[in-house]
Amino acid sequence: MRSPGGFYRRRLPHWQPDGAPLFITWRLVGSLPHAPVGASSAAEAGRAFVRLDRQLDAAVTGPLWLKDPRIASLVAGSFSCAERELGLCEFRAWVLMPNHVHVVVYPSAPLWRITKALKGFSGKQANRILGRAGQPFWQPESFDHWIRNCDELERIVRYVEGNPVTAGLARTVAEWPWSSASVG
Repeated sequence: MRSPGGFYRRRLPHWQPDGAPLFITWRLVGSLPHAPVGASSAAEAGRAFVRLDRQLDAAVTGPLWLKDPRIASLVAGSFSCAERELGLCEFRAWVLMPNHVHVVVYPSAPLWRITKALKGFSGKQANRILGRAGQPFWQPESFDHWIRNCDELERIVRYVEGNPVTAGLARTVAEWPWSSASVG
C-alpha cells in the first residue's frame, strides 16, 4: 500500500517521490535460479543489483523469450501504449534484453499501476504468441530505484542503453534493435 511521501512495500520496498524519475527492472519468470536476498544498505543493494543484472546478462538459466522479435516488438509496443495512450509515464530510456527489461521513466501514475499495465498486457499477449496461455510470464516483483539528481539520471540512462554492449550482444548501443538508443 502506498503511503504519503511515495513509499510502499510488497516483498521489496518502493519509493516514488512525486516528479522524480525512476529506474525500473523486471525479468522473465524463471530467469534466475533463486530469489534475490534483500540488502541492508544502499551501497550493498547497488552491488547486489549489479551482480543479479550480470547473471541475467549471462542468460545461463531460464527462458529467453525476449530474443523472439515478435515478443520484443510486443513489449516495446507496450511502452508506447503506456506513454501515449494511457498517459501513465514518459520514458527517458529503455532496453529489452533476452530475459529482462530496464526502463527509466517519469511516472504520471503510481509505480504499481505502470508495472501492472506493462507487465499484464505484454505478458498475456506474449504467452498467447508462445502458446503458453494462463502461465506466468514476468516475475511478479520489479526492482525500482528513485533517481535523485541529473548526474545519476544520465549515468543510469547510459547503463540502460549500454547494457547490450556490456553483455556482449552488440558492438554499439545503436546496433541493438530493442532499445531507446536505436529507436530515436
